[in-house]
Amino acid sequence: MEVTAMMCRTLKASMRAACSLLLFVMAPAGLAATVGVPGELAAGLARYALATDRVAPALGLADSIKGESASFLGAQLLLSSGRTDQGLAELRQVANGQHHRAEAALILGRHLLAGDQPSEAEQWLGKAVRFGFGETRQQASYELAELARRAGRTDRAGRILAGMEEGYWAAVGYLNLSSDYAREDLNPSRALVALRVALAMAEKDGVGERSRHLKSRLLVRAGYLAYQNGEHDKAIGFLDKIPLDSYSTPQALYLHGLALAAKGNHRASMQSWHRAKKYPLAYPGVAEAWIGMGRGFDLSGYLGQAGEAYLAANAAYESERVTLRKLADRIRQQGAYKTLVEDARDSDLEWFLADSRTLTQPRMAYLLEFVEHPNAQKSVRRVADLVQLARTLERQKGDLAVFIQALEDQLATLGTERGGAASTLKKKQESLETALERLAGANLSAEQKRQMRRMSETLSMSAKSLKELGSRIQKRPSVLRQQLRQARALKAQTTGLQDQLARLRQQSEERLNRRALDFVAEQDRQMAFSLDKTEQQIAHLYEYLALENLQETKP
Repeated sequence: MEVTAMMCRTLKASMRAACSLLLFVMAPAGLAATVGVPGELAAGLARYALATDRVAPALGLADSIKGESASFLGAQLLLSSGRTDQGLAELRQVANGQHHRAEAALILGRHLLAGDQPSEAEQWLGKAVRFGFGETRQQASYELAELARRAGRTDRAGRILAGMEEGYWAAVGYLNLSSDYAREDLNPSRALVALRVALAMAEKDGVGERSRHLKSRLLVRAGYLAYQNGEHDKAIGFLDKIPLDSYSTPQALYLHGLALAAKGNHRASMQSWHRAKKYPLAYPGVAEAWIGMGRGFDLSGYLGQAGEAYLAANAAYESERVTLRKLADRIRQQGAYKTLVEDARDSDLEWFLADSRTLTQPRMAYLLEFVEHPNAQKSVRRVADLVQLARTLERQKGDLAVFIQALEDQLATLGTERGGAASTLKKKQESLETALERLAGANLSAEQKRQMRRMSETLSMSAKSLKELGSRIQKRPSVLRQQLRQARALKAQTTGLQDQLARLRQQSEERLNRRALDFVAEQDRQMAFSLDKTEQQIAHLYEYLALENLQETKP
């Protein structure tokens, strides 16, 4: 695991270094817009680039940024370009200064946590809490609470969370704390209290989609704990609040059916399970809902329909295993990124919160379930960044090819017409001067003489320009040849970067493929387990029916 993490960090640094190198190499063509950008605009562009995580075009702005935020933004750009040591050194200076010290301390703390240096990270995070405010303070407090919770100090984590303002980060902290309580306690009371607090905190989150998604997860967790504790009405109350277009909906419907069945309301429970069956089997709770239908018919006394429900579940699992085998084959042939991401939908990964119809698409379901794991998210993001960088390189290479062709055409034109245009203009100049001399001896009025003087001055100026034009024409080929050499060198360097990028992309895609194949194999094992359960239920049902028939045939 440590070796894999080191390889991932090395790959990420290499990718950033390649991006940085590309930026500096392509500066004359790709970053013309950043040249001469005023300091106040440069700062805004850098903030936007960092907020959207598209820092490559903004790396050239570091020296243009002025004002109190210059050092802080420059340090972040250094980190994003792969120059980690320089970036961290800059951040330490900012954190010990007067401006942006809380934000810098938070970034330092998170970086040290990722580098497995919790003691030093705790110091910087504590500083971020002392000097920060708003979102910065809340994120730093959350990280401190998580640090204490992972160390087994749940009481300290609870005290930190209690001192936080209401909102998203406090809600996530209480959600994680409830998981620890649920593991440690036989009675789920503490965990349910923590979840209720988390729900209240999530209500105050100003980001609507994020809040809605988090509340759905909290309600599912609360419903599950209440069901486990035998509080079925409370569980139903929690689960009824989950919207039907949420990622958590299938699991919520399954748990809703369990709570209703525990109260003896089998018809209502089967209605919930029937609705859960409409979702792909990749989602948690859907496979169990298929079995639940058979169990519901069984408990209701409809043994024939129970058998049909079990057989339908059996067929669904068999079909899903075929789908999973085909999916694994496509991953081996085309790669996980194309199979799961590009073919699912040509957009970013945030679409699932905006469009509920995508929840019912099987391939989308497996993608969403796959990226639930943090390591899978990182792998997908890494490949996506490399793909985008490859497109940028290809576009820049095409622009350079067009520019090189234009320069070559200009050189060829100058070679064939060299001096021709200047000599033609010179002849016309001499012709005009001769005509003007002939007119000077004529009997002219005062107005005409003034016009003649103006024309003479104009011709004198044009004669001077013609002399300068000749020298410029003589120098033009050398300038074009220099530009042509630079353009060809940039194109060769771009080709080198493309080769380097291709190797990095191959490594990243291979790692993503392994993760995706492991995920598909695990899904297949779950389907096999569910298939085994339905076969057992069918066998028990047939055994029961056989015994019933024997009882009826006895005299």
